[in-house]
Amino acid sequence: MGRLLGLVLFCIGIGMVIGMLIAENVVIVIVSGLCLMCGYHIFCK
Repeated sequence: MGRLLGLVLFCIGIGMVIGMLIAENVVIVIVSGLCLMCGYHIFCK
């Protein structure tokens, strides 16, 4: 279950990075970076 949660967070982070190309916002950059890092950490744990 933890690996699935990590994969979901990582995919959400990638989606936010793609969305960031449309509208640049500092909050979106920070949240997407956190999702990518947390998702990667949980998935590879």
